[in-house]
Amino acid sequence: MVKQQISKLSKNEIYEKEFKSSMRGYNQDEVDQFLDEIIKDYEAFESHIQSLESELDAAKDQTAKLQETSRQQPAPPSQGNTNYDILRRLSNLEKHVFGSKLYD
Repeated sequence: MVKQQISKLSKNEIYEKEFKSSMRGYNQDEVDQFLDEIIKDYEAFESHIQSLESELDAAKDQTAKLQETSRQQPAPPSQGNTNYDILRRLSNLEKHVFGSKLYD
């Protein structure tokens, strides 16, 4: 399966991102902590995506197996035709065994 690239950033790119500091810039520790949380989210999403892809592959395999099985099995005969055939055979057997005595 071809995996689509959903996001432009990877967890390593987020981790390795450097920000320039300025006199009135952001607190670097807060930025690092926030980026760590983002990395954890990325990891969780990647794990969830892999899990869903595995489930999808398993479902596709099961569907293919069921379709193959249904192609191999002949269609069951219609109950109406089967009953008619049985009655016709029974009638023929009665005629053969009892002959004209049956209708006297």
